[in-house]
Amino acid sequence: MGHIDHIIDADAHVNPPATFWDQYLPSNMKDRGPQIEVGSEKDGHDWVLFEGTRKPLVILTSVAGLGREHKMMGRAADVHEGGFLPAARLKDMDKDGIGSAVLFGGGPLGAKDNDLFIESFRAYNRWLADFISYDRKRLVGVAYLPMQDVGEAVAMLKEAAKQGMSAVNIPAFPMSGKAEVGGGFAAQLLALTGDPHGERQYDSPEFDPFWKAAIDHNMAITIHLGARVARPGMTRLLPHMVMSKVSMGEPIAIMVFGGVFDRFPDLRFGSIESGVGWFAWMGEYMDNIYAGHHGTVELKHQPSYYLDKNVWGSFIRDKVGIQQRHLKGGHNIMWSSDYPHSETSWPDSMGSIARQFDGLTDEERYPILIGNAKTFYNL
Repeated sequence: MGHIDHIIDADAHVNPPATFWDQYLPSNMKDRGPQIEVGSEKDGHDWVLFEGTRKPLVILTSVAGLGREHKMMGRAADVHEGGFLPAARLKDMDKDGIGSAVLFGGGPLGAKDNDLFIESFRAYNRWLADFISYDRKRLVGVAYLPMQDVGEAVAMLKEAAKQGMSAVNIPAFPMSGKAEVGGGFAAQLLALTGDPHGERQYDSPEFDPFWKAAIDHNMAITIHLGARVARPGMTRLLPHMVMSKVSMGEPIAIMVFGGVFDRFPDLRFGSIESGVGWFAWMGEYMDNIYAGHHGTVELKHQPSYYLDKNVWGSFIRDKVGIQQRHLKGGHNIMWSSDYPHSETSWPDSMGSIARQFDGLTDEERYPILIGNAKTFYNL
């Protein structure tokens, strides 16, 4: 233990081509996926045609290799090949010193039609299963699930297990109902956020069959950056990015204080791309308010116990989280590159790691760079 020889990137991304959907959607939904229209020189970007809309092609999630030129819109030819070609991905991982990469996505479609919205989850998962089949030792898949219906989510989790996925990503809050939100960005946001204001919450016994299925199939559960939209429309991107990190604490607190981890002590729950510097603070604060409000909630352990036993978190750059790794609540932290998004450390991840982990021995680095991810994703 302690030798750093196969770093695990706990949160990397794929970016399937905008036109892949028709190949993976069911036959009755063929030709309903997006199409690309090449934009003019004056436009400076291509267009995505979908459900009667024509929108600029957003490439902010595919900017690895563009240096500090973080373009919001661009052309299909600008999209980094490592986001959708597994051979190119492995070359980029080799260049960056990465052993294995855990791959988030990618889906679903921002569809107005709820049936198409749900089927696009399955289509994306099928595409990702094909992608990771290129090298299952180094490419680790995370399926995406809707949470409209628990029975449907359980069935999709079981399918993801058969496909060789290591985890499933769910909205930070359950979905209240069908995706009747006008399609586009709002529907995609629904897949990551759900409905924070809805009556359904994950501590309800309604979701117990889902947690049980996750344990039975040894699947980790993740939520991904974006628990709440702090700035609707994200018209001010940077303030939103700050608040979207710490807002991930709310669904974790619901799970802890709602007794989910008492009912399912083997459940593994991950807050991904959230940063981890606030984990130890949250553990101490939750312990304090639990002590001060004892009797309103009855748990078998202090809240910080569940953070260290059941909850993991990933970060890109977070020296504070590394420094607080020994404090209650701050143990289960995992490094990631966020490749190929705008915050990525690629192709200088080794330099980024050296700067953040300065002064730590290999034995101290090992859990954060390898061990915690191996445990969480069952690698």
